[in-house]
Amino acid sequence: MQVTLVQVHVLPEHIRDFIAASAANHRASVQEPGNLRFDILQSPEDPGHFIFYEAYRSEADAAAHKETAHYRAWRDTVADWMAQPREGIRYDGLYPQNGDQ
Repeated sequence: MQVTLVQVHVLPEHIRDFIAASAANHRASVQEPGNLRFDILQSPEDPGHFIFYEAYRSEADAAAHKETAHYRAWRDTVADWMAQPREGIRYDGLYPQNGDQ
């Protein structure tokens, strides 16, 4: 399993639009065959700070996500709304394993 934690800092005037655009990306991403989770988290202390928790079965599945029309539309839509470039940090998922709860 490949997990990526993506930190995003959004300009205050674009937070609502960012949330709406990200919801559409989430709905489509969880339908991808290799997707295990696609969570979007918002900091209560800093409403412009978001974390995306993206888990895919494999590196190939994670790479395929970046080729989807919904990801590209999200990326292009939100690009100018960010206070700084987003940062993705990759992790290897250890648990749960197939069949674990």
